Amino acid sequence: MSSDQLKPPGEGNWVEYVDERRKLLLYGGPVTHPLGTLAAEGWEDFELLSTSRALSDASGLGEGAGRTHLVPAGRVPEAAAAIVDEIASDRLVALGGGRVIDSAKAVAAVRGAAVAAIPTTLSGAPITAIHRLPAGHDAAAGVRPELVIGYTDAMTSAPEPQLRATAMNALAHGADSLSTPLADGTSREAGLRGAGLIATALDQSPGERNRAALATGALLCAIAVDRAGIALHHVLGQTTVSVLGTPHAETYAALLPETMNAMRARAPERMEELAAALGTDSAHLRERIADLGGHRRLAELGADRGRLDEVLDVAMARPELEHMTPGEVKRDELAAILEAAW
Repeated sequence: MSSDQLKPPGEGNWVEYVDERRKLLLYGGPVTHPLGTLAAEGWEDFELLSTSRALSDASGLGEGAGRTHLVPAGRVPEAAAAIVDEIASDRLVALGGGRVIDSAKAVAAVRGAAVAAIPTTLSGAPITAIHRLPAGHDAAAGVRPELVIGYTDAMTSAPEPQLRATAMNALAHGADSLSTPLADGTSREAGLRGAGLIATALDQSPGERNRAALATGALLCAIAVDRAGIALHHVLGQTTVSVLGTPHAETYAALLPETMNAMRARAPERMEELAAALGTDSAHLRERIADLGGHRRLAELGADRGRLDEVLDVAMARPELEHMTPGEVKRDELAAILEAAW
């Protein structure tokens, strides 16, 4: 099925999208009858990974699980390691944000389990096979949830500043994937259409926002990056988060205007397409993304400016800079992006 079949659902309605990698069911509204929806897809017996906060609005999902495992706070390798030995089922349902879903994927890689994801944020984790492994465990990584059940209200429930940051995380998936060697017509169509839905939704006032469009846009951008892979933005964003310990979504929101501005010289046609999807032109792409994300800065996130050289050291060693980003990337170019985002 082409990604153009994934459209925002109407209130109280379902949209179904199936491709060779997953089945996605998207509901226009709050979490409703998740046990029945899982059972209809053959998921009657499962163990649940979640958090206390997500379970508080889970419509009985915890009561229907064979066991429920609360994912600890912290990084995915440590969080997954804390619960991996408690898992007995070969079917895991992950209810929560990217950390919870990535932890489920990590555990599944070790336990040989399948994953169904019910996201409560705009994270790309439900769609991609990107994840770390539990600390102290070896396995083939690359587990992708085979079933995704999205509820648009749950995915877009964060307070406005955080919602805009997570939306920039989602937008980065579509934007960064446009110019990789693996990008094709299908991935670019998904990324650009997703970018347009995200921008249009964020332009609306919170009370009038089309939350279904925002959630759909995030999923389309995740489908794009899952197909085409990551490049300069994700290399710098992931490295900054890992080295400086800054929050993921907010870091991406601070960096995305600068990384996409830098990509204008490397992939001008693709950045013109991205700008058009966002309702502007390439010359104003940086300002448009900054407006959408709420003008975030790295300096606001508690980052240690004295460790930027360490960020650059790690980022420059990442193979995606050479193999997935158009043109040669030099250290001083990455330094200029970090400086502009500071």
